Amino acid sequence: MKKLLIASTNKEVISTVKTATQKYSEYFDPIYCPDTDEALSLIDYELPEIKVLDYTSTDMDSNRILAAIHADPWLHNGGIIAVVPNPAMMQQIEDKKDPNIIIVMTLYTFKENFERLLKILWSNQQFLFNRGIQDRMGGQEKGQFICDNDPLDTRLYASFLVNYLYCSNRIDDEGRFALQTALMELSTNALEHGNCGITYEEKSAWMKSGKNVLDLIDQKRSLPENKDKKIKISYFIGKDKSHFAIEDEGPGFDWKARMVSGDVPDFELEHGRGISLSRGLVSALHYNEKGNAVSFEITNVKDMSNTVPGIMVPFATIEYKRHEIVCKQDEPSNDLYFIISGRYGVYADGKLVSVLTPDDMFIGEMAFLLNDRRSATILSAGDGKLIRIPKVSFLNLIRKNPHYGIFLSKLLAQRVVRQNNKTVELSEEIKELKNRLEGRV
Repeated sequence: MKKLLIASTNKEVISTVKTATQKYSEYFDPIYCPDTDEALSLIDYELPEIKVLDYTSTDMDSNRILAAIHADPWLHNGGIIAVVPNPAMMQQIEDKKDPNIIIVMTLYTFKENFERLLKILWSNQQFLFNRGIQDRMGGQEKGQFICDNDPLDTRLYASFLVNYLYCSNRIDDEGRFALQTALMELSTNALEHGNCGITYEEKSAWMKSGKNVLDLIDQKRSLPENKDKKIKISYFIGKDKSHFAIEDEGPGFDWKARMVSGDVPDFELEHGRGISLSRGLVSALHYNEKGNAVSFEITNVKDMSNTVPGIMVPFATIEYKRHEIVCKQDEPSNDLYFIISGRYGVYADGKLVSVLTPDDMFIGEMAFLLNDRRSATILSAGDGKLIRIPKVSFLNLIRKNPHYGIFLSKLLAQRVVRQNNKTVELSEEIKELKNRLEGRV
């Protein structure tokens, strides 16, 4: 079950959440906070996966809450749904480009779509609820999202992919911006021009009359010939590169002419620069012959450095070279090491048992928590950086910031679950092998 914090005094927001969460009571546990300080305190102690920040509640300081979450990487688990009073403020919040924000919605859109939003969030939780507690995947992953003909869907699924790659250390800040921009621009094209058939001239006239483009999209996607159309977003996340494809059900367009004329984006235009802008941010952008499917790729970052929580900055950062020893098995030290960058081999009785990267966040947490000697020797596999935190200092940090202790516990619990799953899988493989061998006798 995921905790859902609602920082709001708006009765419409609260009523909408209550109605929706009643249908998903097995999945989401709502916590209602009518006070800014109370909300900040609960975020520290409860670490809720989803935060609803209500900018329509003038007596709530949502910007203060957002700033507190943004400033502490250990509070980035899950994401934020921002509710705003009007499209103008919606644009202001989106312009912040805060990676913790899943989606920004006007109050009207929130009331109409929150229940469906919860369903989408739960169905795709593997892409969302790993923020701050990264799971080392290491392999290749592929799949696809089938989006309704709705801007809400395309924005959500783009955020899922971007946040997932960012939090699993496949992309850095620059890569996150590039991927987010490309996915949004190209999926918006698929929705507006592909499935809804909105022409450049039609959109220009609509915008010049002072109307909201979202209203035009709603009008077009509600037509009988468009209402059942879908957008398919496919992904392949590899070790070195990640590939993405967006396909609509429209008639396509003359992409060859557009690619030639759109090499340099004209930023004076109100719209129509999505393809050229995307080409400058990602690699191998290509359309199919029909023009209703586009694909591109990005280069993954390897062993990207962790963002260092501000509270850890005062501690000493130690640089390691290849084959330098961080700590030795059986030595009495129980300091904690925060991994900024690099790869570190874990050797027990001279045998390599694991490799730690920035995804693992810490080195030495078992000796730290159990007040025991080192259970393994840690050797740097190459250049890297660690922050050494003496046990007494970290305990003082936990006293001042209790959520650090909760976070560390969650991190360890996740590792135990992962190890248990591996043990179960191994037991099943051994059992299957044993049955095969017995069948041959």
